Amino acid sequence: MTESILGINGLGRIGKLTLWHHIGRKHFSQIVVNLGRKVGKSLQDVAFYIEHDSTYGRLHNYLYGYHSKSVIEKVDEANSIIVIDGVPVKILTENRNPKDIGWGKYGVRLVVDTTGKFLDPTLPSDLKEGSVRGHLESGAYKVLVSAPFKIKDKAKEIPDDAVTVIMGINEEMYESKKHLIISGASCTTTCLAHMMKPLLDYFGAERILSVSMATVHAVTASQQVLDRVPKTDAKDLRKIRSAMNNIILTSTGAAKTLALVLPEMKNIGFIAQSVRVPVVTGSLIILVVAFRDEESNIIDGDLINKIYQEAAEREKRGYLLFTDDQKVSTDIIGFFGPAAIIEGSETHTRTAMITLDISKMCNIGSPVTDKLQIPVTQAVIYGWYDNELGSYTNMLGDLTVKVSGDVY
Repeated sequence: MTESILGINGLGRIGKLTLWHHIGRKHFSQIVVNLGRKVGKSLQDVAFYIEHDSTYGRLHNYLYGYHSKSVIEKVDEANSIIVIDGVPVKILTENRNPKDIGWGKYGVRLVVDTTGKFLDPTLPSDLKEGSVRGHLESGAYKVLVSAPFKIKDKAKEIPDDAVTVIMGINEEMYESKKHLIISGASCTTTCLAHMMKPLLDYFGAERILSVSMATVHAVTASQQVLDRVPKTDAKDLRKIRSAMNNIILTSTGAAKTLALVLPEMKNIGFIAQSVRVPVVTGSLIILVVAFRDEESNIIDGDLINKIYQEAAEREKRGYLLFTDDQKVSTDIIGFFGPAAIIEGSETHTRTAMITLDISKMCNIGSPVTDKLQIPVTQAVIYGWYDNELGSYTNMLGDLTVKVSGDVY
């Protein structure tokens, strides 16, 4: 049997937590991590960085609880290997360009690229600045990226061998013989998809008139600690402002990506907004859905909550959780498993009658005076998610294990 060795490109927030996830999971016998550059004074510094985390604490606490001891068992400077809880982790520091990493010579067939830099599957593998296809040229059989695809040439479509997959939503769209590059979407889209799917399954797209969402999102590493001078091509001056003491408006591609995993959303008016707030992790989606009601069956908060409760019970892998608990963002940190945690105590609805003048609609004129009244209900639903370890990295980890079955 072929030894299963996972490659991870990048060791930032998602890269490091992906490493934590798979060390704990023990699905892969070895892990190879490419940093792409020299870091620290020694490999011991890298081991220290892996073991300690300002948000989630020590690695051994994550794995075994607060009474456990360090799981860094060996730091082999000569061979650039750190043994962590029985799992050898090879550290590479020579090449940033994916095509030059040489995954094949380390036995790596599956790579998770967490750098956020190689997101365009239409680009060729031999670009000087690198591309996601370079991983395939470097020996990998398949590549997962921990972010949505971003195609620079707007005239191009996503290639046939690339697909966006969210576990529990559209995993059946992944075809093992066809797809080589798989996007795990984003933390926000993952949560949003698990909030929308139960509503689509119950009501159907034809009864959903419009959707809007706002994510109240924790800071990310792309933001500035303190204010800085803008670059020459800066378009959004909010991005140069301190993340530590500001609420910052930003953009999200959740609406566009959501339609890739839930095609029904293409015909529904959808607005997505994002606000960054100064917390390290733990984010919230405020989802507002307008439904075309039926006079005999007006939608209310109890019905919405029942839909989510039943959907959560059907989802045996725990990707959706329903609770009546009153939560705050720190309650979500490290909450392992759910892509979305619905806070049912805050679900609320309002119904109004929309009056349509038939004569004006039909352009018939004054003799027709009939008016048509249609009930429309607006529902507000709150969904929490740990945008780093608990929700997103767990979902990405499940997708990684699923895809690994096709290459090992």
